[in-house]
Amino acid sequence: MAAHSFDGNSVFEDDYLYFYDKLLTPERTQHEVDLICRLLHLQPGMSILDLACGHGRIANQLAVLGYHVTGVDATPFFLRKAIEDAANCGVQVEYLQGDMRSLHFQDCFHCIINCFNAFGYFDDNDNRLVLAQAYKALKAGGKLLIDIQNLSRLLRDFQPDLVTERDGNYMLARSRYDALTNRTHTERIIIRDGQVRRGEYFIRNFTFPEIRDWLLQTGFSHVEGYGYNGEPLAVDSQRMIVVAIAGDR
Repeated sequence: MAAHSFDGNSVFEDDYLYFYDKLLTPERTQHEVDLICRLLHLQPGMSILDLACGHGRIANQLAVLGYHVTGVDATPFFLRKAIEDAANCGVQVEYLQGDMRSLHFQDCFHCIINCFNAFGYFDDNDNRLVLAQAYKALKAGGKLLIDIQNLSRLLRDFQPDLVTERDGNYMLARSRYDALTNRTHTERIIIRDGQVRRGEYFIRNFTFPEIRDWLLQTGFSHVEGYGYNGEPLAVDSQRMIVVAIAGDR
């Protein structure tokens, strides 16, 4: 098992939403939206880019609160779901298909969010490019929030084999952690409605000092780390939420 790239179109599709439905609950979404508003000190009328917005779970709820939201994702299936959900919520969100490494924005947004492990899909040069693109898209003084796994907690609780069952269907995840690259490599096997589908992918993991230094090297002037409830980041925090401030250009 040695995935060399993150094939979003094979990972982020109907099976993903089907098996993650019990995890991505409305209560979880509300908690995360509230935390984003608090950590970013969002004010009425602010413009927000949800980078790797997925199926619009967070973007649409931010729009419900009255913010001007744009969502960018590489996966057409997710974007269709996001647009449908926005219509059901009675909000307008600009959804665009695009690559995080090549954004066509400059000095556009007060805040950018990147949530639920949506950073670290590429090699290190391209991961750094994602940060550079986000920095370029922010207004002076704008903020970038990245929500990823807390590496110390991940390693403490690491399980190489996970099985998720729903209605007699199964998602099997076989993972290994590569300490030389800080990557988690996963083979995913879906057994659903009598069909078997397989895919492989990796995600780059970070300690806080490492991602902080990357952000400072990109040009951000200040970086803070928090846990999933907004507490200061600790070794056992459930998640790692990084907030970086873009300085004057």
